Amino acid sequence: MKVLVTGGAGFIGFHVAKALLARGDEVVIVDKLSDYYDVELKKGRLNMLEGVTFYQVDISDKESMEKIFSEHKFDRICHLAAQAGVRYSLENPYEYEKTNNLGTLTIFECMKKFGVEKIVFASSSSVYGGNTKIPFCADDRVDTPISLYAATKKYNELMAHVYYKLFGIQSIGLRFFTVYGPWGRPDLSLYKFTKLMLEGKPIDVYNHGDHRRDFTYITDIVRGILLSLEKVNDCDVLNLGCGNTVTLMKFIELIEKELGIVAQKNMLPMQKGDVHTTFADVKKTKEVLGWEPEVSVEEGIKHFVSWYKEYVNK
Repeated sequence: MKVLVTGGAGFIGFHVAKALLARGDEVVIVDKLSDYYDVELKKGRLNMLEGVTFYQVDISDKESMEKIFSEHKFDRICHLAAQAGVRYSLENPYEYEKTNNLGTLTIFECMKKFGVEKIVFASSSSVYGGNTKIPFCADDRVDTPISLYAATKKYNELMAHVYYKLFGIQSIGLRFFTVYGPWGRPDLSLYKFTKLMLEGKPIDVYNHGDHRRDFTYITDIVRGILLSLEKVNDCDVLNLGCGNTVTLMKFIELIEKELGIVAQKNMLPMQKGDVHTTFADVKKTKEVLGWEPEVSVEEGIKHFVSWYKEYVNK
C-alpha cells in the first residue's frame, strides 16, 4: 500500500513508518517539525527512515496538503500529527485548535476531494476526562473532557463520524493510553524521569504520586495501528492500552531499579487538566482487531533505558 503518515517525525509516527517500510509499503510523511520539543530528535528519527518521501508541511495548510494528495494516490491515511500534551494546551490553546482541529478537517477534506476512503487516526485516553467508571470502555460516553487537548481529540472523533455518514470515509480512531518506549517524547514522564535521575536532579511527582496509569509500550501500539489500517471498514473507536494499571510510584521504582539510582522527588499537587487514573478496557479491541498487548512495563522500561543511554552517549 501507499500510506500517508502525518506526524511521521513524531514518536509514534516514526515507529509506524518504520514498521510500514519493513513490510514493504510505500510511505509518505508530512510533518511540520514543530519546535514543541527538540527538533533534532525528530530529525534523528527521520534519518533512520530510508526510502520515505518527506514533506515539511503544516497539515492545516490546505493548499499544500491538496498538492501532496494530487501527487500521490494514497491507499490509506495514518493521521498521527497533532499538538500533543495536556498541560501545554493550557498555555497555547490556539496551536491545538489549528493543528488538531483545522489540521484534521483539512485531512478529511483532502480525502473527500481525492477519493481516499480509509483513515486510521490518533485519539487519546484523555477523552474520558471526568468519567468515573473504570476501566474506560470505548463505547462509554465521553462528554466530560477536562483539558482542551482532550476536547480536540473528541472533536476529531465526531468529525470522523460526520465524514463517514456524509461521504462514506471509513475510519478507526485509536485512543492511546500513555505510550512509552525508545525515541519517545522528552516531555513524557519516562524520558523526563530517566534524564533527570541520570543528571542527579530531582523529579516532579504530581498529586504526591497518587496516580495510576495504563502504560502501553510502543511496539504494542504500532501493531494495533497496522492491524487497524488493514481492518478499517466502517467508523469505529477503539482503545489501545495495556489493560491494567501501574501506580506512578511503582513506575518510578521500576526506573530507579533499572538505573540503580534512587530519585530525589519533589512531591507536588495535582496539575490542572490531569486525571487520577487511566485504565483501558480492551475487550472490544481484541474482538475487532485480534490484538492484545504483549510487553510488560518492566520489560518496556528496560528497553527504554537501554536506548536512552545509547542515544545520549552518541
